Amino acid sequence: MIGFPHQSGPTHTERDARVALLRVFREMSKRGLNAGTAGNASLRCGEGFLITPSGIPAEELDESDLVWLDFKGGCRGERKPSSEWRLHHDILAARPEVGSVMHAHSSSATALACHGLTIPAFHYMVLRFGGPDVRCAAYATYGTQALSDAVLQALQGRTACLMANHGMLVLGEDAPKAIAAAVEFETLCEHYWRAKLLGEPHLLTPAQLAEVEAQFAGYGQQQQ
Repeated sequence: MIGFPHQSGPTHTERDARVALLRVFREMSKRGLNAGTAGNASLRCGEGFLITPSGIPAEELDESDLVWLDFKGGCRGERKPSSEWRLHHDILAARPEVGSVMHAHSSSATALACHGLTIPAFHYMVLRFGGPDVRCAAYATYGTQALSDAVLQALQGRTACLMANHGMLVLGEDAPKAIAAAVEFETLCEHYWRAKLLGEPHLLTPAQLAEVEAQFAGYGQQQQ
């Protein structure tokens, strides 16, 4: 289990948020989800959100390098925010239940994205991300409004998507849940890639998926 500080949405302090986001971003590199300056991450904080800066490797970052943005165009920080700030802004503005956004260029997800593939119900764990499949957003140049619009469309009813010829994006309630979901999503992408090496995998039926959804309701350690 990843040892991040406990968070509870907008009530945590900015200091705690900076610590959590920096740990998550470094963990993305340690887990092999990103390399060099690729990828970015954000965390809702107060009336805005913190985001990683542009063009600096995770291991070279300090908490003070993270940039705070609000939803009205305000910016606070000494660094230039990630070139994908618009994407994070639009998702967090449109999805109030989302506390953290992770974007990565992980190997398996990026391979599928470069083929523009939707991940179908080849395995019941696709349900982990909100529905019977995980969509691939249409290609658009990074950092543009067109890319943000395409990703928001692909994320309708979902908590993850592929980004054509680009990578992956995952949502979470907070930073620890987002990084855990990103690791899980990359694993699912690898499973699909490997399954397709043997041919087109068998897909689960809607009835079978509905049965799994019912099982999910009682999964894990339930409070008594």
